[in-house]
Amino acid sequence: MTKSLALASRRAPLADLTMPAPAAAVHPESLLALPPGEAKQSLLTVHSILEARLPAGPLSIYEAGGGSTSYLPLKVLRRAHVTVVDIDEDQIRNNTYAQEPILGDIQTYRFPPGRFDLIICYNVIEHIPDVEAALRGFCDALKTDGLLLIGAPNPKSLSGIVTKYSPHWFHVFFYRYVRGEKKAGLPGEAPFPTHFHPLVTPAKLEAFAVKHGLQVIYRKKYESPRYPEMRRRKPVLAACIDAAAKLMNALLPGKIDVRHGDYHVILRKLRS
Repeated sequence: MTKSLALASRRAPLADLTMPAPAAAVHPESLLALPPGEAKQSLLTVHSILEARLPAGPLSIYEAGGGSTSYLPLKVLRRAHVTVVDIDEDQIRNNTYAQEPILGDIQTYRFPPGRFDLIICYNVIEHIPDVEAALRGFCDALKTDGLLLIGAPNPKSLSGIVTKYSPHWFHVFFYRYVRGEKKAGLPGEAPFPTHFHPLVTPAKLEAFAVKHGLQVIYRKKYESPRYPEMRRRKPVLAACIDAAAKLMNALLPGKIDVRHGDYHVILRKLRS
């Protein structure tokens, strides 16, 4: 049984918009933590699209699997009522920005039709076995002209293939000893087990979206932030991986870059 956790009283008060904001408060920590590169640039583009396309005034936002981290621009977050659904009780307990945190499964949890202006599912769909069920729920819960933002790994990239076919203990090892995240694998901490349902593949995801009345308004495959992280932390290992990627790019047909390990897609609902 799902349950709603009343954490609204813990949410920090809204900033005084008449005062100049400190530099660190212009962007969310999730963006500030990204190393310079394609990932950060694409997320900045996503933020500009959301700020331009979303309606003025109060917003209703659903973060599916949002847990304790938001990738939304602060200008949007500050005028939104945010509902988060996450299956991990530790993630829900650590959430500090949602007015309505719900312990539940995004594959089965349902909201009234046309409730949300924006739904965001970021680094989540690769972890669930029934992506189609989750996407159908998103389509129903969006208002007409509402937006759906999906950020996910590209299963057909070098990092996607390694992630898909390597055991979970290897993912934990990578996070701890290459990325330097000492808490990796502990309760409520990434990495989480991956499933890679076929709809995680960008082309199949977009085909599903169009079939269900959604229009693609932004798409971007970009170099995974793991590459610049490795170049900084493990330069010898990074050089070997970069060399292998260049060789694979030369051998594969078409203009493919196997380092494009992640993507952003923004979809707009055309009809109810």
